[in-house]
Amino acid sequence: MLNLNSLVEKIEELLDSKSYAALRNELINLNAVDVAALLEEMPKETLPRLFRLLPKELAAEAFVEMDFDSQELLIKGFSDRELKEVVDELFVDDAVVIVEEMPANVVKRILMQADPDTRKLINEILQYPEDSAGSIMTTEFVNLRPEMTVFDAIKHIRRTGLDKETINTCYVTRDKRLLGYVSIRSLILMDEDKILEDIMESNIISAYTHEDKEIVAHMFKKYGLLAIPIVDNERRLVGIVTVDDAIDVMTDETTEDISKMAAVIPSDRPYLKTNVVTLWKTRVPWLLFLMFSATFTGLIIAKYEGALKALPALMMFIPMLMDTGGNASNQACTTIIRGLSLREIHFSDMLRIIWKEARVALLCGLTLAVFNFARIMIIDRLGVLVAFVVCITLVIDVFMAKLIGCTLPILADKIGLDPAVMASPIITTIVDAMALLIYFMFASTMLTL
Repeated sequence: MLNLNSLVEKIEELLDSKSYAALRNELINLNAVDVAALLEEMPKETLPRLFRLLPKELAAEAFVEMDFDSQELLIKGFSDRELKEVVDELFVDDAVVIVEEMPANVVKRILMQADPDTRKLINEILQYPEDSAGSIMTTEFVNLRPEMTVFDAIKHIRRTGLDKETINTCYVTRDKRLLGYVSIRSLILMDEDKILEDIMESNIISAYTHEDKEIVAHMFKKYGLLAIPIVDNERRLVGIVTVDDAIDVMTDETTEDISKMAAVIPSDRPYLKTNVVTLWKTRVPWLLFLMFSATFTGLIIAKYEGALKALPALMMFIPMLMDTGGNASNQACTTIIRGLSLREIHFSDMLRIIWKEARVALLCGLTLAVFNFARIMIIDRLGVLVAFVVCITLVIDVFMAKLIGCTLPILADKIGLDPAVMASPIITTIVDAMALLIYFMFASTMLTL
């Protein structure tokens, strides 16, 4: 495990003493990811000097792994020749990600330094919808013909493979239409005179260019693949998505879901590099919405103000009922959102889910009610009738909370909304109002207040 802090100190000492040869040796022995992490920790004014010490290939690999602020800083400090060297070493999908995040003036420089073929490919990928498989694919893959022999295929891979994203899986096409694939392992182990058409795997797992990229990412987990070919509507192979891109998609989607579940507008910037105003903008809209939505609970309490005055002991159980209902709904909601994200749950499963959650809710509610009844009788000493009202409310509260928690995310997914939007903040507000309404209705009826 890399000790980043000690390495930063060592690099700073070498910079101060201008020991550039020793500094270069330190850097070239690091993985590109570690180089990127190191550069991001260094003072901004030293970043261009350190980057220029890196070999061309390592520099490009590290550049891809750096955050967008550091990338922009470097690009602005590059000469046209230096920028061209970096751009020429980038894979097309990495170049597309960088172009999407950079300001217009920086994008213009990048495209000007890219060779015409790369520029054309970048522009083609940028035309795909943001959430589609086409937007994250690379066009740099090994393309073989079905009439090739194994010997010819290996020769072709040796000649062209250096510039490809991966050579582990090679795709067999005729007139650009995807026919099958062969692995580099099978090519190495096969007789050299075998024809690819006879040995290729024709049972192909593929995706279309406009397929949702999250669905494609889950295909990697389902089928255990390292790359998935991306085809157009006529089954012509236009690119591939590799497993590292799928991991990025899953990471982004998980981050987005967690943010929404916590009532925060998602942001793709690291927390420590996000300023206070930006954090305020991502948080305050939801807080305002939830604050005003809590008006309903206030109206309910105001309506039953007489009941509270007649029996003040009712007040002490309000936080417990609201919290328990909120927690119960969050448990069901979180489980369902995870199932929807992993494509384990579908709208057609709703009745089965409701039936299962109803039984779970009843068991949870009765368990909580028994313990709560004992607490009220032994510790609070408020009488059987009050304990009965509170515990009946608790059972119904948990039951309704779990049903709401399991159904709202499914309904949101069905109408095209992100299920995570229906997570704790919104559901908790609904359940709080419901818990109070049930509680006061029971109290008013059974305690004749």
